[in-house]
Amino acid sequence: QVQLVESGGGLVQAGGSLRLSCVASGRTSAVIHAMGWYRQAPGKQREPVAAIDRDGNAVYSDSVKGRFAISSDNAKNTVTLQMNVLKPEDTAVYYCNADLSIATIEGGSALVDWGQGTRVTVSP
Repeated sequence: QVQLVESGGGLVQAGGSLRLSCVASGRTSAVIHAMGWYRQAPGKQREPVAAIDRDGNAVYSDSVKGRFAISSDNAKNTVTLQMNVLKPEDTAVYYCNADLSIATIEGGSALVDWGQGTRVTVSP
């Protein structure tokens, strides 16, 4: 079993920045080949926003490209999402998860039971 704990969310004004962190614990080596951040805005489906594999290759959704940066520490099983130039439409609960590759994360796939997430609210 793998457990995920997200942190770092909060309330920020448009144009501001936040840094989200996720720590994975448990049998991580068995399932974690890539990690990603997903978000679910009110009334919308959860969507992937960024993913990174163990080689450091990263992908981003078009809506966050150029503003968000994902990074990871394989030894510590952590993944971080630096969010800059935040917009009100970035308001959502953000979750991390893991899957087989960044391609499968882009497709919305996730292997691990979802954690609690961390809420990000961006005011106009």
